[in-house]
Amino acid sequence: MRRAAFLAALLVLPVVYAQNRIDSAFQKFWAADSPAAAGRAAEDVVKSGVTFDDALRRLKQGKTYAAQKEGVVQLSNHTADGVEHNYAVTVPRGYDPSKRYQVRFQLHGGVGGRTDNKPRGNGQIGTLSGESAGAEQFYVIPYAWNEEPWWSDDQVLNLHAIVGDLKRRYNIDENRVVVAGVSDGGTGAYFVAMRDTTPYASFLPLNGYIMVLANGEIDDGRNFPNNIRNKPLFVVNGGKDRLYPISIVEPYTRHLMRNGVQIDYHPQPDGEHNTNWWPEIKTPFENFVADHPRDPHPDNLTWEAVDMANNRAHWLVIDAYGAAPGEAKELPDINIFTDSLGTDPLFGRPKVPGRVDLAKSGNAVRATTKGVTAFTLLLSPDKFDLSQPVIVTANGREVFHARVQPSVDTLLKWAARDNDRTMLYAAEVKIKLK
Repeated sequence: MRRAAFLAALLVLPVVYAQNRIDSAFQKFWAADSPAAAGRAAEDVVKSGVTFDDALRRLKQGKTYAAQKEGVVQLSNHTADGVEHNYAVTVPRGYDPSKRYQVRFQLHGGVGGRTDNKPRGNGQIGTLSGESAGAEQFYVIPYAWNEEPWWSDDQVLNLHAIVGDLKRRYNIDENRVVVAGVSDGGTGAYFVAMRDTTPYASFLPLNGYIMVLANGEIDDGRNFPNNIRNKPLFVVNGGKDRLYPISIVEPYTRHLMRNGVQIDYHPQPDGEHNTNWWPEIKTPFENFVADHPRDPHPDNLTWEAVDMANNRAHWLVIDAYGAAPGEAKELPDINIFTDSLGTDPLFGRPKVPGRVDLAKSGNAVRATTKGVTAFTLLLSPDKFDLSQPVIVTANGREVFHARVQPSVDTLLKWAARDNDRTMLYAAEVKIKLK
């Protein structure tokens, strides 16, 4: 009897050891304080021998969060370009670490009058709070200044990094992170929508003006209004605004709406360059946010870029630029604006950009490209049946038709980068058109 028990224990020990090794590897992965650290920890998870299904289950479940201080917390980070940023986070009253929370970024105005990014005021959002409209959420107040305005590559990196920091510290609902802003901050919301759509559910520019970004000192040839079609917008402008009145701004807002951008538009005929209209707008504002969660794996995507700095939209990554055989000669382009004065581009194009439009149905993906010679599709096991072939056509030609094997390596690679329980990828399909 003892011998049988001893032999049974010998059989169980390797299983227990393997399970402990996997548990330990995941603990280090969850404890990583940056995407780079998570990437290093992911290598140990892969080496632990975890199966794909077990890894996927653990990643969907996510880490266990600890209790945190409520109220305003002052934080900082260093973006990949080495710039230090300060930001304030308001943690909701009664924060429950077992519950997922909505996040609103609020981008301030008056960027040109600030010479540094030191915290201003008490870090609270003030009158633009949505609490009275029933919104329980985190508020994030980042800071911009004259050298790093909202319309800079650095601020795109900053907001992206803050999202990552928040998800490591708090139980954030990855599909309910929105970017709002007033005045310069509203213009910044348009800018972020054109550069980095993946982490955000919607954009809410208030008293902003997209054509500020066409200024010769700002327009770097990488502003692509076609990219705004990926996410809905909530837009407010005032008729008596001394800077951006409806008479100037609305033709461009209507142009975006006519060309496929989903905009919930709330013009305020008597509105000035302030937010005195907020008591009437806050409820539809918060209802809009609640009604438009992010789809982490949208069936339809369009993305335009000119370099590797902003080359991804969700499950699409542009890898190489140039002319490809059979590519579209022309694609509908929101950058072309027509009014009574004629037809002109909204933004300059010193370099020829590349663009990919995707449409998914089941396991079939249809891609239409222009100026792109290679791209990668990231396949979610929640959206693709990996027991069946995946079929990709590009510009009317079949370029991929095969079954794809789920990969623990790929799963952990992108989980380390995105830290997103709802946006996980089992495989990469690399398409070369030239």
